[in-house]
Amino acid sequence: MLSKDLPKCPVETTLMMLNTRWKFLIIKDLLTGTKRFGELKNSLGKITQKVLTSNLREMEDSGLVERKVWAQIPPRVDYTLTDIGYSLAVVLDSMAEWGSAYKQLLKIIEKRNK
Repeated sequence: MLSKDLPKCPVETTLMMLNTRWKFLIIKDLLTGTKRFGELKNSLGKITQKVLTSNLREMEDSGLVERKVWAQIPPRVDYTLTDIGYSLAVVLDSMAEWGSAYKQLLKIIEKRNK
């Protein structure tokens, strides 16, 4: 992808790069280090193999993830965040912080409404 193809709005650019919930969760998993395909699939739960493969390919194409194929039988494929991928940690940290605060706020509101 070329920078000239990106939207002018930086928020829109971020949303374009992470346009599915799975990409956020894949990044969250890869922030702890390199993972194999099966490890990612098991960690993510209800994701299908097809959807995981598609998201990983898109993330590789956009420079967020590196894919390393090992020449062995059975085949082994590892996925690692690139420096660009790791730079999204601050975004995920902010989202986690907001999500926790939102849950707490909902609890307070629910108690008040009882």
